Amino acid sequence: MRIRSYIAAVFGLLSFVLCPLSVSQTMVYLERAENLRFDQERIADAQILTGNVLFRHDDALMYCDSAYFYETTNSLDAFGHVRLVQGDTLQGYGDKLFYNGNTKLARLRRRVKLIHGRADENPTVLTTDSLNYDRAAGVAYYFTGGTVKDSLNTLTSIRGNYRPDTKQAIFSKNVKLVNPNFILTSDTLLYNTSTKVADIVSPTDIVYEEETDIYTTSGWYNTQTEQSMLLNRSTIHHVNGRFMTGDTIYYDKRIGFGEMHGDIEMRDSVQQATLYGQFGRMWEEDSRGFATDSALMVDWSDSAHLAYIHADTLYTRELHYTDSAMTDSTYRRVRAYYGVRVFRDDMQMVCDSLVYLTSDSTMHLYMKPICWSDNQQISADSMVVYLVNNAVEHAVGYGNALCAMEDSLDYFNQMSGKEVTIYIKEDEKNIVDMSGNALTIYYPKESDGSYVGMNTTESSYIRMYIEKQKIDHIRFTKETTGVLYPMDQIPSGGDKLALFFWADNLRPTDPMDVFRKIHDY
Repeated sequence: MRIRSYIAAVFGLLSFVLCPLSVSQTMVYLERAENLRFDQERIADAQILTGNVLFRHDDALMYCDSAYFYETTNSLDAFGHVRLVQGDTLQGYGDKLFYNGNTKLARLRRRVKLIHGRADENPTVLTTDSLNYDRAAGVAYYFTGGTVKDSLNTLTSIRGNYRPDTKQAIFSKNVKLVNPNFILTSDTLLYNTSTKVADIVSPTDIVYEEETDIYTTSGWYNTQTEQSMLLNRSTIHHVNGRFMTGDTIYYDKRIGFGEMHGDIEMRDSVQQATLYGQFGRMWEEDSRGFATDSALMVDWSDSAHLAYIHADTLYTRELHYTDSAMTDSTYRRVRAYYGVRVFRDDMQMVCDSLVYLTSDSTMHLYMKPICWSDNQQISADSMVVYLVNNAVEHAVGYGNALCAMEDSLDYFNQMSGKEVTIYIKEDEKNIVDMSGNALTIYYPKESDGSYVGMNTTESSYIRMYIEKQKIDHIRFTKETTGVLYPMDQIPSGGDKLALFFWADNLRPTDPMDVFRKIHDY
């Protein structure tokens, strides 16, 4: 709404310039001069005035060293130490002044300076070589380059105009705003010398040297408080590798805080992670951020093993610590809450909540997590996944642990116990350890692939060796007990452990499948 109103002001101002308003005409009066003469041959119909010349037109006074006064056309040309005074807050200076009392247009030329405001109140100063001041419209404008300086900022441009009554300025072509903390460059800029707010209506770059680069095409920037509203997918780059964008950004540079709406993206090139969502906030201190509504974090620290983490809400923060060798280190902590779904090429996961720590490369899964690797499904009350060189090395599940493998559409190999550990090998030779009242159901086969039967065992510890997604062999402790049932003698309901369930329908199958809503989990 703010931008719209000022764009309307721009067109309204142009209408003043292109189509002058009807001006009530009053006479210009000569108040004083030390000498008066006429020269009809050289300057017809002009009074030639010299020495301490003063004119008055309504509430405006015009001083100069010499002048030509055209009483019949109600106009004058003034020369030398020209000064135009309107009221007690506006003064214009120059070497020449051409003034028309009928249109109330004052044209100041050469070494022009326009001062608005009281001397003791940090007035606004406009300097240029050529300035037109339309007293009827209440606007001063330049067109050959000029500078406007207030108590805080200095603005330069090729063209510009300034309205003393509203303190609103419009700058165009090669616009540059210099602030003690940053430099703003643009093609067109609206600026208020009272509020110090710059309204952005064209591509604009705001640069904090060796700190931050803000690019936007629409919005506003308060140059005094350094708060801004940035529209149209503006971008904010920090020298430390952080980047953020969104359809709309509210940004407070002084406290290092940003709030984003609509297709947001927060990227950290040092930690090599990107946070996406529809709404988010970012604090520059500790590189904290959170995203919600289609929230997604992509860890791209290793292009061979990208990790996609989706949840209702994602939090990320940079933490610092000193290790035993007194070495300062930085790591990132990611927290994901509600409906967590993770896709990696080496493991997929679902759970209620998750904490990912880059300090020890661990992912902590809570509230009945399920993980999948190849054709193995692992679940427990909670789990920890350990990464080495950004690849899953092993995962440990605690409480009500279950490992299940689909052998066929009808049969599942199963292990359950108090704790499960699965080791992921790149050569597809995985190992599963189950401990604490370990139970198994598995289907040994003949060399031709036919089933021998169903084997059930009970032990304190069991290790299963898996090669190319099939059980190679199993090791038990000496205290293991078990029964082998022929396929035609399997007890009714005896082919499933008490903890068994198969949740392949919950498994994320690709990066974008993490957004699939699962209502029964």
